[in-house]
Amino acid sequence: MGSSSGEGQVAIVTGAAQGIGKAVAKELANQHIKVAMVDQNARLLYSTAKAFQNEGLLVSAFPADVSKSSSVDHVLDQIQAELSAPDILVNVAGVLETGPVAFFSDEDWKRVFDVNTHGVFYVSRAVARLMIPRKSGVIITVGSNAAAMPRMNMSAYAASKAAAVHFTKCLGLELAQHGIRCNVVSPGSTDTAMQRHMWTEDLTVDSILSGSLESYRLGIPLGKLGEAEDVAQAVSFLVSDRAKQITMCDLRVDGGATLGV
Repeated sequence: MGSSSGEGQVAIVTGAAQGIGKAVAKELANQHIKVAMVDQNARLLYSTAKAFQNEGLLVSAFPADVSKSSSVDHVLDQIQAELSAPDILVNVAGVLETGPVAFFSDEDWKRVFDVNTHGVFYVSRAVARLMIPRKSGVIITVGSNAAAMPRMNMSAYAASKAAAVHFTKCLGLELAQHGIRCNVVSPGSTDTAMQRHMWTEDLTVDSILSGSLESYRLGIPLGKLGEAEDVAQAVSFLVSDRAKQITMCDLRVDGGATLGV
């Protein structure tokens, strides 16, 4: 992939209807890459894709549920038929359920892993099968800095992201012989709908920035929340030829919140 233009290339971005996925889809489309936008929320997905199309961007909407392998295989067939086999995959789709372990439900635990972990496996497996014969491709998983740092009331999310991160590194080791690179971008607190959903009287922007001794949480040394575009820029770098010697890397985009650990 040329670092200046992705013209003629096809990228799949999951979770593309909003938040980080939306920002990634737009960033790649701005590089003249054809973007297959995938999301379970069909109504919002079509609306977002339409807005991008009105800006002249080459995007297409493909509703699918990444937590179901049959849905993933079906949408991959659609994308191949309408566009072509993907050169790039960015796994962004994710869900967040919070609460103490002792009172966490089976249903919430399963839902988080179905999307955040199983979804990454299903989509990456399907795309890898298409990339291997072509001896090229890039797969990026958007993880979380919570995958490397214990968090109060976030066990399911943190564990599901840790699994997805390590899976992606293992995938990168297996696919290296085929010229396929696999990397992780791990955001910290980022100003998205998912982040805002977590805010309470006790958890505010100020407390996120300054940290909390009570919850054993560091603040953000750079003193500001991340933006979805910050994550998209990191993805843009890792899919480009500027990163052609980088694989199995976990790039933190968290303002220093995990001190690089």
